[in-house]
Amino acid sequence: MGRVSEQTRISTRIGSIAESATLAVDARAKALKAQGRPVIGFGAGEPDFPTPDYIVQAAVEACTDPVNHRYSPAGGLPALKEAIVAKTRRDSGYAVEPTNVLVTNGGKQAVYNTFAALLDPGDEVILPTPYWTTYPEAIRLAGGSPVEVFAGADAETAYLVTVEQLEAARTEHTKALLFCSPSNPTGAVYPPEQVEAIGRWALEHGIWVITDEIYEHLLYDGAQAPSMPVLVPELADTCVVLNGVAKTYAMTGWRVGWMIGPQDVIKAATNLQSHATSNVANVSQRAAIAALEGSLDAVDEMKVAFDRRRALMVDMLNAIEGVECPVPQGAFYAYPSVEGVLGKQIRGRTPQTSAELAALILDEVEVAVVPGEAFGPSGYLRLSYALGDEDLEEGVGRIQALLGEAR
Repeated sequence: MGRVSEQTRISTRIGSIAESATLAVDARAKALKAQGRPVIGFGAGEPDFPTPDYIVQAAVEACTDPVNHRYSPAGGLPALKEAIVAKTRRDSGYAVEPTNVLVTNGGKQAVYNTFAALLDPGDEVILPTPYWTTYPEAIRLAGGSPVEVFAGADAETAYLVTVEQLEAARTEHTKALLFCSPSNPTGAVYPPEQVEAIGRWALEHGIWVITDEIYEHLLYDGAQAPSMPVLVPELADTCVVLNGVAKTYAMTGWRVGWMIGPQDVIKAATNLQSHATSNVANVSQRAAIAALEGSLDAVDEMKVAFDRRRALMVDMLNAIEGVECPVPQGAFYAYPSVEGVLGKQIRGRTPQTSAELAALILDEVEVAVVPGEAFGPSGYLRLSYALGDEDLEEGVGRIQALLGEAR
């Protein structure tokens, strides 16, 4: 028998996918910690709070009901779809029907399902940059091409792209725009007038909008994050809204997300999911129902802690010479520019990129951060402040001390 060459063992499509940089950083930090090293990890976008008790109790009860031991509809439990419809109307004023909803195995499957349902080879997706590391990989996996648009990080732009920048990136091949506010990784929040202007631009040019609202409840300083199809109702037929319970309810491990869109898109994505994974775990779906039907009190308590940590982290980062950190208005990330540090010598090393700087920080002071290369251009770091106050202060303090040695 002939041997399969190394070049053909893995398909080009799958072989070209990069590992999730954020999960890789988190995994390395946890591995070092397991070895007894005092590593502090700012890598994963994961609340440090436990899932609220009433949600856990709903899951416990669901485990004892034999109906949850069997297959259920691939598109989601009817009761959860109804809860998503009610929650969407309550929180954003967007009126949809259960036929507009697909329940997915976490937000990532919602992202991939959407691109797979919409894109053909050669289609372009405009991707405001910095972007969540999964977006471009999902676009490529679905056959499309991401087109990056970088706004810049100064006080005026604060990582927010303009209609003019989007228009400059538009071509005859543009099929969709990925929109995320509040943003991962920057924490930037688009003001309502800019959200509406972008929606009007997309509508005018027949461009689909995929809007990720996973951080909708994590807003600070009076910021608002209205849903684009609410501001531009005519966009509903060419818009897909992505969301889930992970960030709002500290349920990252439960793996429940969803997509809301036109019925034909939802039907196509449901067909795909019926072959890829079938239904989301029933116990997780029952927990999600409890989350969505319950109060937002636990969410508000978490947000108070996030807000406090946000202020502390931004102040400590901006105290470092060569580091500039815009104040994030949403999510739980800070995204400082470290270009003023690059090219300087630190403990015998001279990092030229943010990836090299992140490696140096982990090696020298055992703090894990994600370099800007994971989200777009080099020259930045992402730090999550969804971790305990003591770890946050200790971790950023170590970075302060290290970068203070830059010469």
